[in-house]
Amino acid sequence: MDSQNQGIFAKALQKLAVIEQNEIKATFASMLFVFILMASYYILRPVRDAMASDWSDTEVAFLWNINFLVSAGIVALYGFIISRVQLKRVVPIVYAMFAATFVAFYIVAGMVGEGVLVDKAFYLWVSVFALFNVSVFWTFMADTFNKEQAKRLFAVIATGASAGALVGPAIPALFAGVLGTDTLMLIASVGLLLVIPLAIYIYHLKATELGNTDVSADLSAQKMGGKWWAGFSTFATNPFLMGIGAFILLYVFIGSFVYFEQKNLLEIYSREERTQILGSIDLITNLLTFGMAFFLTGRIVTKLGMPFALALLPFAVCVGLIVLAFAPVLVVLLALQVARRSGNYAITRPAREMLFTHVTKEERFKAKPVVDVVVYRGGDALSGSLFALLTDGIGLGLAAVALVGAVISALWGWVGIKLGRNYEGKETAEAEADQG
Repeated sequence: MDSQNQGIFAKALQKLAVIEQNEIKATFASMLFVFILMASYYILRPVRDAMASDWSDTEVAFLWNINFLVSAGIVALYGFIISRVQLKRVVPIVYAMFAATFVAFYIVAGMVGEGVLVDKAFYLWVSVFALFNVSVFWTFMADTFNKEQAKRLFAVIATGASAGALVGPAIPALFAGVLGTDTLMLIASVGLLLVIPLAIYIYHLKATELGNTDVSADLSAQKMGGKWWAGFSTFATNPFLMGIGAFILLYVFIGSFVYFEQKNLLEIYSREERTQILGSIDLITNLLTFGMAFFLTGRIVTKLGMPFALALLPFAVCVGLIVLAFAPVLVVLLALQVARRSGNYAITRPAREMLFTHVTKEERFKAKPVVDVVVYRGGDALSGSLFALLTDGIGLGLAAVALVGAVISALWGWVGIKLGRNYEGKETAEAEADQG
């Protein structure tokens, strides 16, 4: 591409998505990184969720409780590693480790065939991977781009996740019956290995074209230091991080309620049919996400503010759950699921990740996984047990559960407003300090 065409391309990008010319390479490398990452995950997600319809609500809730303990252990191990390993190596190590584990599942599945214990182990490990890999990626992004760039670019980078989430589920949706679930594990493993050279390249761009060596200490030469449990103690004593944790916890409660109802309504289908249906839902969700994230999210944050961006989805879901309570049918539930997930990926998640540009390096690398993984999976454990109690225990139907969810959504929106105002207060304080 010659210099004139590059200039036209840069101007078009700047107009559509507010990207500066020196940010193009890093932005698109980051988009490709998360594209591959999410494609790999979405190859595995329908396989995992198709298994759940074979089990009762109580069985799934029990798995979620185990997942919470496993996730807490993984985060503690991550804290130990990051205290002793050079930071530039942490990201490649994480993704290489997950790739190796899915290769191991491929080998074991080929040796023992179908088995409940293998299925449940796979279900648990994909659930750990689902949060941890994304948390590490966004931590990497928050350490690559400065605060001003994050406001403009995180939503654009998130479109890479949306594109990957379009390509990923298309593979099981179209080829699950031909390839088989074992081969899907191997394909996902290859994808995770491909992101490692991209991580190294983005580290290089951070110091060169972006000029962001002052965003944190030089990651190429330093270890984090400190104690492995520092992330847990920091989270428990930092009101800002605890606010983010509360926001995530309430989001998880809503997602769990919708997930369980979806699981129950799909139990009449075969596992292959469920995999194809869930893959198709993922495709629809991410088509919507892609358009919203690229053209709307950055402008919502800059024009309407962080409180609006964080509260928009919760209040929309609240309305949707009230509609579901009066029309408790599959089509309404699936529409709500698509709207909830696309709104989260396009608006809520990028806005939430911007919050971590106002934390220290140690909080970003050690406390963020606690928030993203342990709090999230703790929410799974609590909400799964609550749902099992409401359905298997008390015997409530979909309509009654939807009304409970509407109340939780309203509280979720209120926390989003408070958190957004806190963020804007930090922005104002920093701006005044810079002027002073």
